Amino acid sequence: MAQDWKLRTDKNDIKVYSRQVPGSRINALKVESDFAASASKLIAVILDINTSTEWLYSTKSCTLLKTVSPSELYYYSEVSFPWPASNRDFVAHIKVSQNPATKLINVHAENVSMLVPEKKGIVRVTQSVGNWYITPLDKNHIHVVYELQVDPAGSLPAWLVNMLSTKGPFESFKSLRTQLQKPAYANARFSFIAD
Repeated sequence: MAQDWKLRTDKNDIKVYSRQVPGSRINALKVESDFAASASKLIAVILDINTSTEWLYSTKSCTLLKTVSPSELYYYSEVSFPWPASNRDFVAHIKVSQNPATKLINVHAENVSMLVPEKKGIVRVTQSVGNWYITPLDKNHIHVVYELQVDPAGSLPAWLVNMLSTKGPFESFKSLRTQLQKPAYANARFSFIAD
């Protein structure tokens, strides 16, 4: 049975939790915060793969591989790791859906490793599932929960990964607040999202 979430960080109106996952040496993470933005604005930022390096912590590169539809895509990303660890990379499949009754939006991101060949000197992440849960509070305010379960693979000690893992989500959410204010997203609208 899954453990309860434990609060690890609570500052700048951002809460970061972790919990042990049965059968995994790496803790799952959850980040929670409110943003002064519409749901469409956040979806626009998440789907704007080419600007991900501007707000996603330690992201060295992000490349759009394939757009399936306005609400579904595949991308490749390389994440910087501190020396002496090797950088990590992964290929992710993102799908956005909204419950018409509750207005709750889910952005599901799961890794698929086959679309890009493995690269020398970079460790391929093969286990990663992330979910954004976005609840519109009103036209210009949203409650956001992001849950991530990832195994960074390779020979990193689990205690080190678990110790450092809460920093990334916290820094990403802090940068996300700034990213949402950029003019590029001011008039974001999607046919598949009801704000």
